[in-house]
Amino acid sequence: MYQTIIIGASQAGLAMGYHLKQSNHSFLILDKNQKVGEVWDRRYDSLVLFTPRSYSSLPGLKLKGNAQGFPTKDEISQYLKVYAESFKLPIKHNTNVTSVRKKNNTFHISTEHMEYKAENIIIATGPFQKQRIPAFANKLSKEIVQLHSSEYRNPSQLKEGNVLVVGGGNSGSQIAVEVSQEKKTYLSTGKRLTFLPLTIKNKSIFWWFDKVGVLKATSNSFYGKLIQKRGDPIFGLELKYAIRNGDVVITNRSIDGKENKVIFQDNTFLDVHNIIWATGFESNYSWLDISGVLDEKGKPVHNRGITNIEGLYFLGLPWQFRRGSALLQGVGNDAEYLMKHIQKNN
Repeated sequence: MYQTIIIGASQAGLAMGYHLKQSNHSFLILDKNQKVGEVWDRRYDSLVLFTPRSYSSLPGLKLKGNAQGFPTKDEISQYLKVYAESFKLPIKHNTNVTSVRKKNNTFHISTEHMEYKAENIIIATGPFQKQRIPAFANKLSKEIVQLHSSEYRNPSQLKEGNVLVVGGGNSGSQIAVEVSQEKKTYLSTGKRLTFLPLTIKNKSIFWWFDKVGVLKATSNSFYGKLIQKRGDPIFGLELKYAIRNGDVVITNRSIDGKENKVIFQDNTFLDVHNIIWATGFESNYSWLDISGVLDEKGKPVHNRGITNIEGLYFLGLPWQFRRGSALLQGVGNDAEYLMKHIQKNN
């Protein structure tokens, strides 16, 4: 039996593993992927982070390269591999967790191969679990190429004709700009887009965020609640210029569809040939067979990752404590906090 089992070997699980390793803790990381960094490998080819290298490192190992430069997704994938190897983190790959139960004071973690036991369990599966695609997608013609943003790699996957990108977040914005260089592109969003430059006076916007306290704003603070209510801006001005030049056309929120038509909230419609659903993800904890951990929406009930079930923790959630909790630059602080709590209670 282990003292702690971590589910998930992406940045949250690795950061937790680092802190547990420093304290000579008996632990194991279970991950369903074949190798570290695989989640990043699968993301679209042109992905570049909007956080600079100086804000894209996990505890104990700096990301190499120009500190003010912006890393590619392949760079991050390789960094995570090196991270796991550098600290010799115990990871069991190709291990899909099918259920987690608690009997007496022990967690029983069932996988497709065997069962593990632990005193503590840390769920570090991240926010990107189940694709969120609107139900009306099933009503559309089979002739339309439909891809979720997690399936999109590059424009070569698309057929001839226009492209509708649904979702005005940062991924949707980056993808829309890219495909607009080859195809007539529309971006469907229900919110007013706000843009922030990646740099101001040769300093990253995140450097300025740090200086004015945005990165330190906690989830329950007035400042933190205000930021969450407003939502994330679009980092970078490429989409702003693409809209201004007519390369990307903004449409209203997509609410329905039939055959080749997508219908928007303002009752206009568009005949489409390709759709990229940049509509995000939903949590999926169907394997967590412990009552009282999730709310009515299926989201974890916690305080800084600590649940009301003794020994059960979450890590890597958006706004788990601060703005950067689900990002590389912030997850290490949350991991250290959980480690200290575990040490205190064991």
